[in-house]
Amino acid sequence: MKVLIICNSASGLEVFRGMLIKRLIKEGNTVSSIIPVAAEQKELNAEKEIEKWNCKLIRIPMERRGMNPIKDINLIKSYYEIMKAEKPDLVITYTIKPNIYGGFVSRILKVPYAVNITGLGTAFQNNGMLKHMVTLMYKIALKKVKIVFFENSENRDVIVNYGIVPLEKTQVLAGAGVDLEHFQYIEYPEECECTRFLFIGRVMREKGIDELFEAMRRLKQDGYNCTLDILGGFEENYSSKIKKYEKEGWLYYQGYQDDIRPFIEKCHCFVLPSWHEGMANTNLECAASGRPVITSNIHGCLEAIIDGKTGFLAKKKSAEDLYATMKKFIRLSYEERKEMGIAGRRHMEVVFDKKKVVEETISYLKNE
Repeated sequence: MKVLIICNSASGLEVFRGMLIKRLIKEGNTVSSIIPVAAEQKELNAEKEIEKWNCKLIRIPMERRGMNPIKDINLIKSYYEIMKAEKPDLVITYTIKPNIYGGFVSRILKVPYAVNITGLGTAFQNNGMLKHMVTLMYKIALKKVKIVFFENSENRDVIVNYGIVPLEKTQVLAGAGVDLEHFQYIEYPEECECTRFLFIGRVMREKGIDELFEAMRRLKQDGYNCTLDILGGFEENYSSKIKKYEKEGWLYYQGYQDDIRPFIEKCHCFVLPSWHEGMANTNLECAASGRPVITSNIHGCLEAIIDGKTGFLAKKKSAEDLYATMKKFIRLSYEERKEMGIAGRRHMEVVFDKKKVVEETISYLKNE
């Protein structure tokens, strides 16, 4: 079978779908993927790795965000021409533009297609024109879809309740799962007076960065000995705030990192106060590494946590509750923190093992 995967990032394809691609190829399928022309070194590095697996890459111009009608029409044309030339037996899409435009072209060409909705993003957060437009586009694109995969039940319920796809054509997976061999259990750091918190993600409001800064500021004012490491690129301009907090001595901005494991190893607790997620992979990766997690009490985050056992849940958009939750963690004994991390690893092994997610995905793709 010829499988064509459409996505918006080579690095995302490598990290989150690599195991699926390798499994499909091992089973005798021919796999190719449409990806955007690389603009960053991390994308070029990912491309080299993917090509080692005998996965053919087809590079096209693509803007991941924004809706420029001319550029989006050209993107649809590119998908159409490539599908006509490649003649795939199955198309698999990830993220909003590939889902909508790739799904639309697959429908037109009558190619079986499976769509992965990895999160609803900002379009579904408000009741404006954008939400109505995206809903209509999804309805058109997914009319003939084989199956739609979701990373949490709330996202699935939204799409079903809006009449975009019927319930019987949906399946909720445990996100993309977590590679338990890559993210092995790491011994908890030795006991020390300072609690090291870690945030990994795009630096932007919707990741709860303002609430995190406010919670940390209050903890320091109240005399708690703690620091915060931040890994990730700027999605919005927080450079002045970060420089200010670095001068105050409690924040360490590390930028984007190819390998986050050394930073997970040093931290005592991972914090992600996000406003919305499909399934937050960083929660899974840190839990798999044996670190307690503090995250928002929302679908896409709460699934990764057994509240009070593997970490704590905090109210979304509440700096006050996040402050109280982080303070509660600081007050735990060393043994309580360590046990939380061990329990988190067990939870990942039972529910979020990427091998199990890949097996489940392939079984649904094979169903007629």
